[in-house]
Amino acid sequence: MNPLMPNGANPLTLTDLDAALRAAWAADTCSPDDAARAPWTTANPAWGHCDITTVLVHDMFGGELLVGEVWTVDGEQQGFHWWNRLASGGELDLTREQFLLGQRITVPRSVARPPGRLPRRQEEYELLRQRFSEAAAPTAVVAAR
Repeated sequence: MNPLMPNGANPLTLTDLDAALRAAWAADTCSPDDAARAPWTTANPAWGHCDITTVLVHDMFGGELLVGEVWTVDGEQQGFHWWNRLASGGELDLTREQFLLGQRITVPRSVARPPGRLPRRQEEYELLRQRFSEAAAPTAVVAAR
């Protein structure tokens, strides 16, 4: 039994997870680094959300956090992209769609989830988690770490 699921709650499907994230993503939860490159819009809702989305999914399902470098088609490093490797071994990348300009992601490395508060994006993470929980309810509840 998943400790993040309240008694009597339905299991969270991948469709539910995706819909709740789309309802939660917004300009005020977009990474400031990404927003400086291009503003967040509803046309590209995953833009700038890979890190905190990956941590949210990890908090619910465990597994590993994966990070790869993002390179532009011109060969310039544009930052990093985060996604999940679940305990089953399957990879789950719920924000890959944000790369609309042919960016390339390198082979990932596994990183540990920072214990407790996130060093850079805690405020955005908390806001995303709250919105996600509201959008997913009563299907699932995300416990605070």
